[in-house]
Amino acid sequence: MTHSLAQLSRPTQLGYREITPSNLARADFRGRIIDVREPVEFHHESGHLAGAELVPLATVTEQANRWDRDTEFVMVCRSGARSGRAAQLLASMGFRQLYNLTGGMLAHVAEGLPTVRS
Repeated sequence: MTHSLAQLSRPTQLGYREITPSNLARADFRGRIIDVREPVEFHHESGHLAGAELVPLATVTEQANRWDRDTEFVMVCRSGARSGRAAQLLASMGFRQLYNLTGGMLAHVAEGLPTVRS
């Protein structure tokens, strides 16, 4: 049985939803994963999520102006704080299918889920 991100996440009052790494791993997700860390973090030994796009937080607004607002986005960072700020920013820009990875890459790695190293 497949589940949508919406079914496996919880809403926040900031215009986005929180999803745990394990729930993201089992979701039927066809959207975009945006990693808002800096390049040195993205390529760090802990790696990044498969298919993640590196868009450092300082460049999110500029990049988002070219994105489809109807796409599902999962925002990722080291601990979930920066990606939460990015999700809140995107919500203020009219994006509605926004998810923040709860606990970020620290939680993802702690749960033993796979990462990509480049």
